[in-house]
Formats: sequence, C-alpha cells, structure tokens
Amino acid sequence: MNALSATNRNFRQAARILGLDSKIEKSLLIPFREIKVECTIPKDDGTLASYVGFRVQHDNARGPMKGGIRYHPEVDPDEVNALAQLMTWKTAVADIPYGGAKGGIGCNPKDLSKSELERLTRVFTQKIHDLIGIHTDVPAPDMGTNAQTMAWILDEYSKFHGHSPAIVTGKPIDLGGSLGREAATGRGVVYATEALLAEHGKSIKDLTFSIQGFGNVGSWAAMLIHEKGGKVVAVSDITGAVKNPNGLDIPALLQHKEKTGRLTDFEGGDAMDSDEVLVHECDVLIPCALGGVLNRENAGNVRAKYIIEAANHPTDPEADEILSKKGVIILPDIYANAGGVTVSYFEWVQNIQGFMWDEEKVNRELKKYMTRAFHNLKNMCQSHDCNLRMGAFTLGVNRVARATLLRGWEA
Repeated sequence: MNALSATNRNFRQAARILGLDSKIEKSLLIPFREIKVECTIPKDDGTLASYVGFRVQHDNARGPMKGGIRYHPEVDPDEVNALAQLMTWKTAVADIPYGGAKGGIGCNPKDLSKSELERLTRVFTQKIHDLIGIHTDVPAPDMGTNAQTMAWILDEYSKFHGHSPAIVTGKPIDLGGSLGREAATGRGVVYATEALLAEHGKSIKDLTFSIQGFGNVGSWAAMLIHEKGGKVVAVSDITGAVKNPNGLDIPALLQHKEKTGRLTDFEGGDAMDSDEVLVHECDVLIPCALGGVLNRENAGNVRAKYIIEAANHPTDPEADEILSKKGVIILPDIYANAGGVTVSYFEWVQNIQGFMWDEEKVNRELKKYMTRAFHNLKNMCQSHDCNLRMGAFTLGVNRVARATLLRGWEA
C-alpha cells in the first residue's frame, strides 16, 4: 500500500471517530494548491537540461504552510501529496501554527555539480517566489537538499522581496539558522520515547534499542540514547549493519563511519544482515530510514515491544494490524518525528523577531512541546478508546477541522 492511500485511510478513520461532516472531510483532503514548474538550466558543458519542479500546498487553516523540498529522481506526485497532507496533521499534533506542504525537483543531485545545483535551485525559486512567503509557505530541507540549498533559496527570494531570513528554515547558522536544528528530529524522537516509556513506568537506561538508518536522525537518536544510558544493540544503514548484545559504543561507531564512510568492519561489534535489524532482539525498535520497511512479510518476526517511528510511514497498515495483535506499542511518525518541524518553527520565530536563542533554550522548548503533545495525544486515545496512531490522527485532524470551521469555510 502506498503512502497516499495509507495516509488517506488513517485520515478517514480519524474523521469517522471524530464524526466529521462528509463535506468538510472531503474539503480537508483536497490540497489548497498544487504547483508544477519547468526549470531549464545550462549544464557545465553548455548544453541545456530541463527538470520538473513542484510544490503541493495542502492546507493553511492554522497558519503558513510548511514542508520540505526534496531533490530526487523519482519524485512521485502521489507521494508528495501524501507527505504534504502528513505535514498538515503533524504540525497540528505538535500544536505549532502551520499547515502542510511538500515539494521538490525530479533530478538526481549526485549527477549534478555544485554550480548546476545552485542554478537549478535559483531557477526553481524564481518560478515559485510569488507562491511562497514568510506568512504563506515556508520550505525546508528534505532528501537530497541541505542548509546550502536553503541559503540559495533565501538569496534568490530576497532579490525579489528584500532580505527575508524567515522564508526557509534549516538554514546555515551564519544566515539565521537556529542552534539545535541539526539534532532536532533525533532529539525529538528521544523526548518522545521518554514520554512514552514514562507512561509505562520505564526509562531509557533500562532498555535495549535497535536503530534502522544511521543518517542524521538515526545517528543523533543513537548518540542521545547512548548518553542517557540506553543500550543500542544493533544499527544499520545502506552500507551494512553491526550488532553487539552488550551495547555498541556509539561515539566510536560514529567516528568509524566518519572515517571509512560505512558501518561495516567496526571493531566494537559483529556484522549482520541489514534487514535483520528490524527483527533483532531488543526492547525498542526505531526505524529512521525509508517508508514501508515494516510490512506483512516481516512484521510477525518483530521482537521489540515498542516501535518509535522516526521515519515517515515506516509501518505498512497490514504490518500495523499484525503488530497490534502481538501487543507491540507503536508511537506514530506524525508525533514521533515532529521534533524537526518544531525546531524549524523556533527558527522561523527567531528570524521574525530578529532575536536568536541559545541552544539550551531551543532544547528546553522542544522538550516542552514534545511532552505536551504526548499528553494531548494520550487524552485523545482515552476519550476515543483508540491506539496511539489514531490518537495522533484524531488530535491533528480535529485541530485542523476546528480551525477551518472557525474561519468560515462555507462562505
């Protein structure tokens, strides 16, 4: 099942639980605006190349739309639609004043030089600059884009609108980026895990963790869990996987990956099959990589008691059912990985005020937002007698529906 049909299914179930009117239900599903633009640039060898750029702006009832821009060869409109919609519910769950958006360019960034990427980013910005804005739609980095990409968008946008640091988040610190943004998603995952475990009378230091994906989110989550005394017993990424039943030395593993570019041949652990990480013996499994990794083939073999969805949509709806029957507790992505967009919101606030915070304040505020969102989510679970995923969806959908009605959507 693809991301869009899974997201729609979760939305419809939440709408049913909340007893939403069918007209508003339909209106909430349709994106506010979909933009598709042609971006033609001269390549370094003088030839011209054309790419398709797009932006899906899903909903702006609660505030400006927010979401990443990805540079990826298979940019599938359905997936982007699903991710834009997911951002609408995610920002509502975290209770930050944004709606959802997502976008990107169909290209392979590995095949483009730095100057080609810069030209492409600038042309894309020229084409959409009047459709994004500080109070309209605020992009951020995603797959294949980074702080440098955001710097180019900021510069190009500012040529039209004057210096506007709040137009994008995830910027370099020197251009108004926020301290703590780099670690935010991973740190949010850890705060979310702490909130869930506290509910069950447990803490990170007593448990073992398996982490699938060792990019930005996975490596920060592993690092912070290690610092808090948790045992990370297995880690994988595209280069391979490594395990140690007594707990991996995460700082050493990070150094090893920095040096060699891969996880394999690490002295402090044994190699294992990458797919094995998902079904490894552990208390808490944290998928931090791609969507759809837990499916009907492997869900029955998962040995973790808790799954924290740091990736977007890692659990297929079929796997969801299998896992709930087994009594596995799943902390859903639209809550668990909301740390990134929450600190993006802090960055935007700092830019608008022209007043930057220190890192302690960023982390303290993030913990406050993640903990409060968990309690709101649990209240929804109790009042509607549903699991954590439906608790999160009903919380998010209800907030957006209420804002839509209050604004007078029929007028």
